[in-house]
Amino acid sequence: MTTQYRLPAPDATNRSAPMAMLTRHRTATPDARPRIFFSRFDFHLLLPVLLLVGIGVVMVYSASSALALKKFGADTYFLKKQAAFAMVGILLLLAAYRVPIKTLRHLTYPLVALAFALLFAVHIPAFGISAGGATRWLHLGRFSFQPAEFARFALVLYLAYSLSRKQEQLNDFYIGFLPHVLILGLFSFLILLQPDFGTVVILGAITWIMMFMGGVPLKHLGTSLLFLFPAVYVFLVVESYRIERIISFFDPWQYASDGGYQIIHSLMAFGSGGVWGKGLGQGYQKLFYLPEPHTDFIFSVIGEELGLLGVIFILFLYGAIIYKGIRIALNAPDMFASLLAGGITFALALQVCVNTCVTLALLPTKGLTLPFLSYGGTSLLLNMIAVGVLMKIGATEIE
Repeated sequence: MTTQYRLPAPDATNRSAPMAMLTRHRTATPDARPRIFFSRFDFHLLLPVLLLVGIGVVMVYSASSALALKKFGADTYFLKKQAAFAMVGILLLLAAYRVPIKTLRHLTYPLVALAFALLFAVHIPAFGISAGGATRWLHLGRFSFQPAEFARFALVLYLAYSLSRKQEQLNDFYIGFLPHVLILGLFSFLILLQPDFGTVVILGAITWIMMFMGGVPLKHLGTSLLFLFPAVYVFLVVESYRIERIISFFDPWQYASDGGYQIIHSLMAFGSGGVWGKGLGQGYQKLFYLPEPHTDFIFSVIGEELGLLGVIFILFLYGAIIYKGIRIALNAPDMFASLLAGGITFALALQVCVNTCVTLALLPTKGLTLPFLSYGGTSLLLNMIAVGVLMKIGATEIE
């Protein structure tokens, strides 16, 4: 027999301070409702995100103005698009914040199915966009979309949902481990066809960490690594350019005209920036020396123009976001919300670490954008949605 507890009905003579405040909010005028809505926002998370987005718009213009003028005849081409992406991203963040956690559970399998459909559509000639020997973009009217970015969010959502449902059966290899690896394998197969080996490695790391957080036994996770390393080696040696990246990473100056070119000019950007930087807009490496200065290597432009202090400030903002994400995951109301918050936070932290380490020659070159800063609509919009979900989880713990 279970005991049911019921909160006493509030009355005018015995009302606690929190209940009185809640009652005053309920009877507040319509003009007060927006203030109540915004007061629930976690500005410790929102403010660093908005600062990074704002800095990103400015730095995209600084890094791309010369390139845009030469290619499109207007130095504000990328600026206007990034500013539009930023505004839409803020709206999507607010929309994601309004979605109940329970609704996200129901959306898990539809979003996974949509991710598979989008990854498959990339390989249809009428929809896929090829560039640089790879087909990673989907053409949707006047817009282009990168399905691998959406697949990452869908995978995090699926893993959170599945692992939270199977808490009592995670020790079973066929229930707690195999289904999640199969979903990862299907995503990886479609992404490798693009090809995009780096994204597959990142999805694999996210899956492994989330299974570890969910409680999958280490014997299953450790055994999987024994089979994973040979597969990674095979994929590395299949394409010669991947081997060249690894070799040039260890000695970029010996391959200054090909494999080490990007790393060398990135290091030159950081080195010439010094402590204080050359000043906003005064960078030199972005003038057709550093490839992709407004996307993959925007951190290098920041290092040159804003110096060490600017780099430290950017890393501080990312650190604040990641710290807050960890706190939200630890205080989430249930296992699904905790795993979802942890997965979003880890995916974001991994993206930051890989991009910054590549630009500082600490990792081999990998085409990966820097969250909230790099030019690109797909990455920015999906990261803003993820932050909205993270904020919702943080608010749910006090509801």
